[in-house]
Amino acid sequence: MSKPENQKKDPAKKITGLIGFVVFAIFILGLSHSISTGFAGFNGGLPFLIIAIACILMALYDYWDECLRKK
Repeated sequence: MSKPENQKKDPAKKITGLIGFVVFAIFILGLSHSISTGFAGFNGGLPFLIIAIACILMALYDYWDECLRKK
């Protein structure tokens, strides 16, 4: 199924999506690092790290699906 002419992919969408993904990933990884090096220690922060990596991978897939994949 092809997209109508007025719904072509906008180059600005790729750039803003990438910026948003990078900011999200830096924030989540920084939060994970802070939890692991703080009071919780590595073992306490490990479950959060696993969840954080899963969320980052889901956000990366959504960026690829929305902005980069050719439909």
